[in-house]
Amino acid sequence: MELEKKIQADMVSAMKAKETVRLASLRAIKAAIMLAKTAEGATGEVDDPAIVKIIQKLVKQRKESAQQYNDAGRPELAENELAEAAAMEVYLPKQLSEAEVEEQLKAIIAEVGASKPSDMGKVMGVATKKLAGLAEGRMISTLVKKLLA
Repeated sequence: MELEKKIQADMVSAMKAKETVRLASLRAIKAAIMLAKTAEGATGEVDDPAIVKIIQKLVKQRKESAQQYNDAGRPELAENELAEAAAMEVYLPKQLSEAEVEEQLKAIIAEVGASKPSDMGKVMGVATKKLAGLAEGRMISTLVKKLLA
């Protein structure tokens, strides 16, 4: 809930400072949080780890949109999407570097006792829980494949 309060406070300050890109980003986050709260089967509350996942999803969407805009020859729209993504990334925990993730994965592989590529599922299960919010799933998967090969 702390993260939601911080987003709300930052939204007010962005309105006062007339920061349009930051305000649009914060409104998108707020809207996604409200959707999660009112989704069927939801409890009406969203905790900070869930908010981090929501923000990660929004950042990923913005980056994919920017890529599509660049491919379509619309760099001005891509720039706007990337600016929104950057404004959203402020609310994410610091991402681990590839080397740091690799170190964590080596420890997880030793802990699980994995030695061959067929053990990837076991490693990924533990790794995604342990590294949630700290690294992208795609990077984790790639490194696990490399380490188990």
